[in-house]
Amino acid sequence: MENDETPVGIKRRDFIISSFILSAASFGCLSLTSCQAFSDWAVAEELTMSADRNDRFERGWKKLKEIDGDAGEKVIEALKDIAPDLGRYTIEYPFGDVYSREGLDVKSREIATVAALAAMGNAQPQLKVHIGAALNVGCSAQEIVEIIIQMSVYAGFPAALNAAAAAKAVFSERGIINV
Repeated sequence: MENDETPVGIKRRDFIISSFILSAASFGCLSLTSCQAFSDWAVAEELTMSADRNDRFERGWKKLKEIDGDAGEKVIEALKDIAPDLGRYTIEYPFGDVYSREGLDVKSREIATVAALAAMGNAQPQLKVHIGAALNVGCSAQEIVEIIIQMSVYAGFPAALNAAAAAKAVFSERGIINV
């Protein structure tokens, strides 16, 4: 098991250890070191998790590029010198796991993401990236404006006004409107 002492790494390690302990109990082991079946399982599980992390990254990188294009790559690049693990986590979890799931197409996922970020009212850089992503996956500018208007009902006018300003900036950058 890799030695990752970040908060996420510690949680992952604790989860793995607790899983091992519960699994050892199911093998009927009195101690972890005396149970060969548990030991073999633990090694196999770590190898599987390691391979899955690589698959998650590759799947996530592909999905990030598909949805966000250059903007997503710029976000990850900006994290390399300060928090490279955060960049990796951003690729693996949201894009490798969640965006890659079946059940919603990427346009529906971006509609939900734009709505959530607009409702937060305090995530302008992320909202701009996802407004661009929504345009990339087939949302029209009018649909994005409608999402923002809908959020005014539930998140309030200040959040909707902030989101409208973010949309205006993205639309202007893309030549959709002239400012």
